[in-house]
Amino acid sequence: MASDMNDYFNKKKSEGGGFKNSNSGGGSGPKGPQMPNLNFNFGGGKAALTYFLIAVAVMLILAKPFIIIQEGERGILSTNGKYQDQALLPGLHFIIPVIQKVYTVDTKVRIINYASRMETNSNASGIISKPAITVLDKRGLPVSIELTVQYRLNAQFAAQTISNWGFSWEDKIINPVVRDVVRNVVGKYDAESIPVMRNTIATAIELGIRESIKSLKNSPVILQSIQLRDILLPAKVKEQIERVQLAKQQVQQAEQEVQRAKQEALKRAAEARGIAEKARIEAQGKADAVTIEADANAKANILIAKSLTNKLLQLEQMKVQNKFNDALRVNKDAKIFLTPGGSTPNIWIDTKDTRKRTTAK
Repeated sequence: MASDMNDYFNKKKSEGGGFKNSNSGGGSGPKGPQMPNLNFNFGGGKAALTYFLIAVAVMLILAKPFIIIQEGERGILSTNGKYQDQALLPGLHFIIPVIQKVYTVDTKVRIINYASRMETNSNASGIISKPAITVLDKRGLPVSIELTVQYRLNAQFAAQTISNWGFSWEDKIINPVVRDVVRNVVGKYDAESIPVMRNTIATAIELGIRESIKSLKNSPVILQSIQLRDILLPAKVKEQIERVQLAKQQVQQAEQEVQRAKQEALKRAAEARGIAEKARIEAQGKADAVTIEADANAKANILIAKSLTNKLLQLEQMKVQNKFNDALRVNKDAKIFLTPGGSTPNIWIDTKDTRKRTTAK
């Protein structure tokens, strides 16, 4: 283009020596100011091509006809305001500037904390803080429920989810469902029984949220976990529960004392029975010993009686007579009384000393 303009001005110069002034009167008067000779030759066609390529590159950089989708994200392609059905996967993608535009959405795990006070990490990426869910119990008393819900956008249907729910899909899907299910579940119980039924309530809340999310078209959200963190009761209800718990503890303590006393009584009774049984066994043992000894003596006497014959008695009499004869040799003044038959003992008396007496069987 610059070369063509240069050729044009050179041609005009060769034809009329430049441009004429319109007020010169047909060229007979003094000549007007001449157009300067502008040199638009920039070094030929190569330089023009270079400048053209540079201009194109600048336009491409400013227009940015490409986008890079990071891992954990999906791209929602919009062509003239209409979303494409399939989301763009992580990687490099080229688009038509002005006509097409790409919106990136996060598909990583996200967290909503329903708490009565702000969490320290509430401003972190992917963590959202919401007020605790206030519920009326069966009698109309207010109860606050603290929950943590972990979820992520279903990457397979990300484009449809954004098309149907918009980019504020969390506030339209997760938050209403969670609050509605919590109110329905907790509202069936009295405030006093809620802490006791904590596990049952937590299970019912999780099942209710999962069923509600699953029933939505195209499963826009994948739930990771639902945790019941805390149950905040009114002050009066807490005091009443504490009194009931204290009364139960006192009753349990009294029952334990009664059981302990029963155990002690049973222990003492068992010890007494043991001592009595021991005494009985000892007495029985002594009685059995006496009986055995008596039986032994009786049997011995029977055996002895059976063994005493007349000849044996005569022999014993002769032995005793010999003893008396030996005594008379020592003491001739002794008097001897003999009993026939040996039914009574034979007795001898020392006349010198009447206090001395010897008895021999």
